[in-house]
Amino acid sequence: RLFRQEGTCYQQAKQVLHAAVPDRLQGRERETGILRQFLREHVLGRRPGSLYVSGAPGTGKTACLSRVLLDCKDELAGSRTVVLNCMALGSPQSVFPALAQHLGLPVATGRERIRSLEKHLTAQGPMVLLVLDELDQLESKGQDVLYTLFEWPRLPSSRLVLLGLANALDLTDRSLARLAAHPAGSPQLLHFPPYTKEQLARILQERLGQVAGDPVLDSAALQFCARKVSAVSGDARKALDVCRRAVEVVELEVRGQTLLKLLPGGES
Repeated sequence: RLFRQEGTCYQQAKQVLHAAVPDRLQGRERETGILRQFLREHVLGRRPGSLYVSGAPGTGKTACLSRVLLDCKDELAGSRTVVLNCMALGSPQSVFPALAQHLGLPVATGRERIRSLEKHLTAQGPMVLLVLDELDQLESKGQDVLYTLFEWPRLPSSRLVLLGLANALDLTDRSLARLAAHPAGSPQLLHFPPYTKEQLARILQERLGQVAGDPVLDSAALQFCARKVSAVSGDARKALDVCRRAVEVVELEVRGQTLLKLLPGGES
Protein backbone atom coordinates (compact mmCIF):
# COMPACT_ATOMS: atom_id res chain seq x y z
CA ARG A 1 0.00 0.00 0.00
CA LEU A 2 2.82 2.40 0.86
CA PHE A 3 4.54 1.69 -2.45
CA ARG A 4 1.32 2.20 -4.39
CA GLN A 5 0.98 5.67 -2.86
CA GLU A 6 4.57 6.63 -3.56
CA GLY A 7 4.71 4.80 -6.90
CA THR A 8 1.76 6.62 -8.49
CA CYS A 9 3.82 9.78 -9.14
CA TYR A 10 6.52 7.72 -10.87
CA GLN A 11 3.95 6.08 -13.14
CA GLN A 12 2.54 9.51 -14.02
CA ALA A 13 6.03 10.88 -14.67
CA LYS A 14 6.86 8.03 -17.05
CA GLN A 15 3.59 8.59 -18.91
CA VAL A 16 4.16 12.32 -19.47
CA LEU A 17 7.76 11.68 -20.59
CA HIS A 18 6.68 9.48 -23.48
CA ALA A 19 7.27 11.06 -26.90
CA ALA A 20 3.57 11.56 -27.64
CA VAL A 21 2.16 14.65 -29.37
CA PRO A 22 1.52 17.27 -26.62
CA ASP A 23 -1.18 19.94 -26.74
CA ARG A 24 1.48 22.61 -27.28
CA LEU A 25 4.99 22.22 -28.69
CA GLN A 26 7.57 24.24 -26.79
CA GLY A 27 10.08 26.12 -28.96
CA ARG A 28 8.29 25.33 -32.23
CA GLU A 29 5.78 28.17 -32.40
CA ARG A 30 7.32 29.60 -35.61
CA GLU A 31 7.41 26.24 -37.43
CA THR A 32 3.87 25.35 -36.32
CA GLY A 33 2.63 28.70 -37.63
CA ILE A 34 4.31 28.17 -41.02
CA LEU A 35 2.81 24.69 -41.38
CA ARG A 36 -0.65 25.95 -40.46
CA GLN A 37 -0.37 28.87 -42.89
CA PHE A 38 0.82 26.57 -45.70
CA LEU A 39 -2.16 24.24 -45.25
CA ARG A 40 -4.62 27.14 -45.17
CA GLU A 41 -3.15 28.81 -48.26
CA HIS A 42 -2.90 25.66 -50.36
CA VAL A 43 -5.49 23.14 -49.15
CA LEU A 44 -8.22 25.57 -48.10
CA GLY A 45 -7.24 28.06 -50.81
CA ARG A 46 -7.29 25.26 -53.44
CA ARG A 47 -3.78 26.12 -54.62
CA PRO A 48 -1.68 23.03 -55.46
CA GLY A 49 1.87 23.19 -54.12
CA SER A 50 4.60 21.40 -52.21
CA LEU A 51 6.57 21.89 -49.00
CA TYR A 52 9.73 20.07 -47.95
CA VAL A 53 10.32 19.88 -44.18
CA SER A 54 13.85 18.98 -43.03
CA GLY A 55 15.48 18.46 -39.65
CA ALA A 56 17.47 15.92 -37.65
CA PRO A 57 15.61 13.18 -35.70
CA GLY A 58 13.90 14.46 -32.56
CA THR A 59 13.59 18.09 -33.71
CA GLY A 60 9.78 17.95 -33.79
CA LYS A 61 8.94 17.65 -37.51
CA THR A 62 6.38 14.84 -37.26
CA ALA A 63 5.07 16.00 -33.86
CA CYS A 64 4.44 19.54 -35.18
CA LEU A 65 2.69 18.33 -38.30
CA SER A 66 0.57 15.86 -36.29
CA ARG A 67 -0.42 18.67 -33.91
CA VAL A 68 -1.34 21.00 -36.82
CA LEU A 69 -3.38 18.29 -38.57
CA LEU A 70 -5.27 17.63 -35.31
CA ASP A 71 -5.88 21.35 -34.73
CA CYS A 72 -7.03 21.90 -38.34
CA LYS A 73 -9.09 18.71 -38.56
CA ASP A 74 -12.41 20.55 -38.93
CA GLU A 75 -10.97 23.01 -41.45
CA LEU A 76 -9.54 20.18 -43.56
CA ALA A 77 -12.72 18.10 -43.40
CA GLY A 78 -13.64 19.06 -46.97
CA SER A 79 -10.35 17.72 -48.37
CA ARG A 80 -8.73 14.28 -48.53
CA THR A 81 -5.65 13.66 -46.34
CA VAL A 82 -3.32 10.71 -47.01
CA VAL A 83 -0.37 10.12 -44.63
CA LEU A 84 2.29 7.57 -45.66
CA ASN A 85 5.44 6.59 -43.79
CA CYS A 86 7.90 5.79 -46.58
CA MET A 87 9.99 3.68 -44.19
CA ALA A 88 7.17 1.10 -44.25
CA LEU A 89 7.19 0.81 -48.05
CA GLY A 90 9.03 -2.08 -49.67
CA SER A 91 10.59 0.08 -52.41
CA PRO A 92 10.41 3.69 -53.71
CA GLN A 93 7.94 2.60 -56.44
CA SER A 94 5.62 1.15 -53.77
CA VAL A 95 4.43 4.67 -52.95
CA PHE A 96 2.21 4.67 -56.05
CA PRO A 97 0.10 1.57 -55.26
CA ALA A 98 -0.09 2.68 -51.60
CA LEU A 99 -1.46 6.08 -52.66
CA ALA A 100 -3.86 4.49 -55.17
CA GLN A 101 -5.21 2.21 -52.42
CA HIS A 102 -5.82 5.16 -50.07
CA LEU A 103 -7.62 7.03 -52.84
CA GLY A 104 -9.77 4.01 -53.70
CA LEU A 105 -8.44 3.63 -57.25
CA PRO A 106 -8.50 0.28 -59.11
CA VAL A 107 -5.34 -1.82 -59.16
CA ALA A 108 -3.02 -1.06 -62.10
CA THR A 109 0.64 -1.67 -62.93
CA GLY A 110 3.62 0.27 -64.33
CA ARG A 111 2.97 3.47 -66.28
CA GLU A 112 -0.76 2.80 -66.28
CA ARG A 113 -0.81 3.14 -62.47
CA ILE A 114 0.91 6.55 -62.63
CA ARG A 115 -1.39 7.72 -65.45
CA SER A 116 -4.41 6.64 -63.41
CA LEU A 117 -3.16 8.64 -60.40
CA GLU A 118 -2.43 11.71 -62.55
CA LYS A 119 -5.89 11.53 -64.13
CA HIS A 120 -7.49 11.28 -60.67
CA LEU A 121 -5.45 14.18 -59.23
CA THR A 122 -6.31 16.52 -62.13
CA ALA A 123 -10.04 15.67 -62.26
CA GLN A 124 -12.74 17.61 -60.45
CA GLY A 125 -12.96 16.89 -56.74
CA PRO A 126 -11.73 17.88 -53.27
CA MET A 127 -8.11 18.86 -52.64
CA VAL A 128 -5.78 15.98 -51.77
CA LEU A 129 -3.14 16.51 -49.06
CA LEU A 130 -0.39 13.90 -49.37
CA VAL A 131 2.00 13.71 -46.39
CA LEU A 132 5.14 11.63 -46.95
CA ASP A 133 7.16 11.02 -43.78
CA GLU A 134 10.75 9.71 -44.16
CA LEU A 135 10.69 11.05 -47.73
CA ASP A 136 14.38 10.26 -48.30
CA GLN A 137 13.41 6.56 -48.47
CA LEU A 138 11.99 7.33 -51.95
CA GLU A 139 15.38 8.24 -53.42
CA SER A 140 16.13 6.00 -56.38
CA LYS A 141 18.31 5.80 -59.48
CA GLY A 142 17.48 8.85 -61.58
CA GLN A 143 15.16 10.07 -58.78
CA ASP A 144 12.18 9.30 -61.05
CA VAL A 145 9.85 8.62 -58.08
CA LEU A 146 10.62 11.92 -56.33
CA TYR A 147 10.41 13.91 -59.56
CA THR A 148 7.05 12.36 -60.43
CA LEU A 149 5.61 13.19 -57.01
CA PHE A 150 6.88 16.78 -56.89
CA GLU A 151 5.77 17.49 -60.46
CA TRP A 152 2.17 16.41 -59.80
CA PRO A 153 1.19 19.67 -58.02
CA ARG A 154 2.32 21.51 -61.17
CA LEU A 155 0.07 19.64 -63.58
CA PRO A 156 -2.76 21.71 -65.11
CA SER A 157 -5.87 21.53 -62.89
CA SER A 158 -3.94 19.62 -60.20
CA ARG A 159 -5.60 19.37 -56.80
CA LEU A 160 -2.59 17.88 -54.98
CA VAL A 161 -0.79 19.48 -52.05
CA LEU A 162 2.41 17.55 -51.24
CA LEU A 163 4.15 17.74 -47.88
CA GLY A 164 7.39 15.76 -47.47
CA LEU A 165 9.44 15.27 -44.28
CA ALA A 166 13.02 13.98 -44.08
CA ASN A 167 16.25 14.38 -42.11
CA ALA A 168 18.47 15.74 -44.89
CA LEU A 169 18.65 19.51 -45.33
CA ASP A 170 19.94 19.26 -48.93
CA LEU A 171 17.59 16.60 -50.37
CA THR A 172 15.91 19.02 -52.80
CA ASP A 173 19.25 20.45 -53.98
CA ARG A 174 20.86 17.03 -54.25
CA SER A 175 18.04 14.95 -55.68
CA LEU A 176 15.59 17.41 -57.24
CA ALA A 177 17.90 19.90 -58.95
CA ARG A 178 15.88 19.81 -62.20
CA LEU A 179 12.84 21.26 -60.43
CA ALA A 180 14.66 24.59 -60.04
CA ALA A 181 14.51 25.05 -63.82
CA HIS A 182 10.70 24.94 -63.71
CA PRO A 183 8.92 28.37 -63.63
CA ALA A 184 7.32 27.39 -60.31
CA GLY A 185 10.77 26.59 -58.90
CA SER A 186 11.63 24.07 -56.17
CA PRO A 187 9.29 23.17 -53.29
CA GLN A 188 8.96 25.57 -50.38
CA LEU A 189 11.43 24.70 -47.62
CA LEU A 190 11.02 24.60 -43.84
CA HIS A 191 13.95 23.57 -41.63
CA PHE A 192 13.68 22.46 -37.99
CA PRO A 193 16.94 23.30 -36.16
CA PRO A 194 18.12 21.20 -33.17
CA TYR A 195 16.57 22.19 -29.84
CA THR A 196 18.64 24.48 -27.63
CA LYS A 197 19.30 23.65 -23.95
CA GLU A 198 16.77 26.29 -22.89
CA GLN A 199 14.08 24.79 -25.13
CA LEU A 200 14.81 21.24 -23.94
CA ALA A 201 14.68 22.35 -20.29
CA ARG A 202 11.28 24.01 -20.87
CA ILE A 203 9.96 20.86 -22.61
CA LEU A 204 11.03 18.66 -19.67
CA GLN A 205 9.70 21.10 -17.06
CA GLU A 206 6.36 21.45 -18.83
CA ARG A 207 5.92 17.67 -19.13
CA LEU A 208 6.85 16.94 -15.49
CA GLY A 209 4.77 19.92 -14.30
CA GLN A 210 1.70 17.81 -15.13
CA VAL A 211 2.58 15.38 -12.29
CA ALA A 212 0.89 16.27 -9.00
CA GLY A 213 2.87 16.60 -5.77
CA ASP A 214 6.56 17.25 -5.19
CA PRO A 215 8.85 17.36 -8.25
CA VAL A 216 9.96 13.86 -9.28
CA LEU A 217 13.21 15.09 -10.84
CA ASP A 218 15.25 17.97 -9.44
CA SER A 219 15.39 21.17 -11.52
CA ALA A 220 19.20 21.02 -11.59
CA ALA A 221 19.01 17.49 -12.99
CA LEU A 222 16.70 18.65 -15.79
CA GLN A 223 19.07 21.51 -16.65
CA PHE A 224 22.01 19.07 -16.68
CA CYS A 225 20.13 16.68 -19.00
CA ALA A 226 19.09 19.52 -21.34
CA ARG A 227 22.65 20.85 -21.51
CA LYS A 228 24.17 17.44 -22.32
CA VAL A 229 21.57 16.49 -24.95
CA SER A 230 21.69 19.90 -26.68
CA ALA A 231 25.49 19.65 -26.91
CA VAL A 232 25.27 16.25 -28.66
CA SER A 233 22.14 16.33 -30.82
CA GLY A 234 19.35 18.69 -29.69
CA ASP A 235 17.06 15.64 -29.88
CA ALA A 236 13.98 16.12 -27.67
CA ARG A 237 13.15 12.40 -27.79
CA LYS A 238 16.59 11.60 -26.38
CA ALA A 239 16.08 14.07 -23.50
CA LEU A 240 12.67 12.51 -22.72
CA ASP A 241 14.19 9.02 -22.82
CA VAL A 242 17.02 9.97 -20.44
CA CYS A 243 14.57 11.43 -17.90
CA ARG A 244 12.19 8.50 -18.20
CA ARG A 245 15.08 6.11 -17.52
CA ALA A 246 16.11 8.21 -14.50
CA VAL A 247 12.57 7.95 -13.11
CA GLU A 248 12.66 4.16 -13.59
CA VAL A 249 15.93 3.94 -11.63
CA VAL A 250 14.53 6.03 -8.76
CA GLU A 251 11.31 4.00 -8.80
CA LEU A 252 13.27 0.75 -8.38
CA GLU A 253 15.29 2.23 -5.50
CA VAL A 254 12.16 3.46 -3.72
CA ARG A 255 10.46 0.11 -4.23
CA GLY A 256 13.42 -1.66 -2.56
CA GLN A 257 13.45 0.78 0.38
CA THR A 258 9.68 0.49 0.83
CA LEU A 259 9.80 -3.30 0.95
CA LEU A 260 12.57 -3.20 3.55
CA LYS A 261 10.57 -0.79 5.69
CA LEU A 262 7.54 -3.08 5.63
CA LEU A 263 9.41 -6.22 6.77
CA PRO A 264 9.14 -7.03 10.54
CA GLY A 265 12.37 -6.27 12.38
CA GLY A 266 13.29 -9.88 13.26
CA GLU A 267 12.97 -11.31 9.74
CA SER A 268 15.65 -11.23 7.06
